[in-house]
Amino acid sequence: AKLGYKVTVYEALHVAGGVLMYGIPEFRLPKAIVQQEIDGLKKMGVDFECNMVIGKVLTIDELMGEYGYEAVFVGSGAGLPRFMGIPGESLKGVYSANEFLTRSNLMKAYLPTSKTPIRTGRKVAVARKEEVEHAEEEGIIFKTLCNPVEIHPDENGFVKSITCVEMELGEPDASGRRRPIEKKGSEFELDVDTVIMSLGTSPNPLIRSTTPGLETNKHGCIVTDGDDGKTSRDGVYAGGDAVTGAATVIKAMGAGKAAAKAIDEYIPVSYTHLTLPTNREV
Repeated sequence: AKLGYKVTVYEALHVAGGVLMYGIPEFRLPKAIVQQEIDGLKKMGVDFECNMVIGKVLTIDELMGEYGYEAVFVGSGAGLPRFMGIPGESLKGVYSANEFLTRSNLMKAYLPTSKTPIRTGRKVAVARKEEVEHAEEEGIIFKTLCNPVEIHPDENGFVKSITCVEMELGEPDASGRRRPIEKKGSEFELDVDTVIMSLGTSPNPLIRSTTPGLETNKHGCIVTDGDDGKTSRDGVYAGGDAVTGAATVIKAMGAGKAAAKAIDEYIPVSYTHLTLPTNREV
């Protein structure tokens, strides 16, 4: 936008800001700060189109065809949750971490007046090792070497309990890793009313499945040529978690800046857009 290009951001959800708005808790990143950044971009002339799921509403081919965009940057992240594949995952009260965060941050589902409330139980099970000290300060109990194998319902179809098995470390394999193995006879039941699956995420297949010729790797991440974000499709650039898998906000910001520079160098210049807006679309 600072170089004079007409820039449009297509946002899948109803609020701009992506994971900064819906995936990071308020205490870690206040939403007012993110909104300030968005408002600043709008003052620069950047347009935001919400409720626009690229790959569904419009494809990249359509953007670069009938819509006339000269370049496209894909920053669709890695928001597809993983699950364990155990019985009971479809019960009421079982959430992916992404769903729990999105509904809490963006849809205020914790309020009693919410149209799509989340069940905030008193006995909650979450599987992920991160920020352990902070969690323990909040009274969180960590059950290590413990693997859920089935989630059980109550009479109303809500979560009632989880069957778990204790694990122990086996003999080192060729790489030296001691893979966890189940202890025989160690099965036990844990009373819970909410389960949050936090097993990592991967890029949503929507972009790659609707963009012919866009190269991706075995993890579903978009393949780029070096650090400039250039993909296997001419005029299509990508960065952030869609390329690296789940990483940091800072890395995503850096990828965006590098791709913006590369896009400016890619688009033919018919006159100096540094002093005269080109009104060309990106």
